[in-house]
Amino acid sequence: MGLTNCLRPLGGVAAALAVISLCGCSALGLGHSVDVAMPTHATPPPNSAPPVVNGSIYQASQYRPLFEDHRARLVGDTITVQIVEKVSASQKSTSTIDKSGKVSAGLTAVPLLPASLLSRTSATGNSANKFEGKGSTENTNDFSGVITATVTKVLPNGHLLISGEKQIGVNDNIDVLRFSGQVDPRSIQTGNSVASAQIANVRLEHKGKGAQADAQIIGWLARFFLTVLPI
Repeated sequence: MGLTNCLRPLGGVAAALAVISLCGCSALGLGHSVDVAMPTHATPPPNSAPPVVNGSIYQASQYRPLFEDHRARLVGDTITVQIVEKVSASQKSTSTIDKSGKVSAGLTAVPLLPASLLSRTSATGNSANKFEGKGSTENTNDFSGVITATVTKVLPNGHLLISGEKQIGVNDNIDVLRFSGQVDPRSIQTGNSVASAQIANVRLEHKGKGAQADAQIIGWLARFFLTVLPI
């Protein structure tokens, strides 16, 4: 019984530490990722039946106009994306409140009391309330680059779902660029390129892997205490 009573407090402490550890581990994520459409490559579906050789120039399954530059149309085609993203937002607010008041009172006559006693009887009061607040928020994001993406799906209306990934490794560091979006074929310019500002549902991610990227991430122990501490 004595040993059991001694172990009970230790069991409670162990349970508390386990709960704290679970809470801390749930917040020790390695970072947030962009929901880029996957996969970032596509292979044209194989022909289920051999094409009909009827001598006609027009073939519906593999149609490409003869008198225009090459442009992405089918699954597996590539397209060059000119990434030019500039986002700027600012917000400012100012509030001012100023209020003041003053009151004074005095007695000139009271029954059964001589006026000489009331000559110094008076009351005054002042009040003031002042508030001033200012706030401002500013956010600027500028990103530019070039990536070649692959058509992963063709929608019934002719729009193209594209996705691409680029990885560059130097020594022990890897630079990763991923992109996905929806392209209207009418926005494709000469040279089979399109600006990212004309692409819908853009998902863009640029991050690094390796020693340089790890140096910019807060340590797990510091992250744990920042999560647990109430301030």
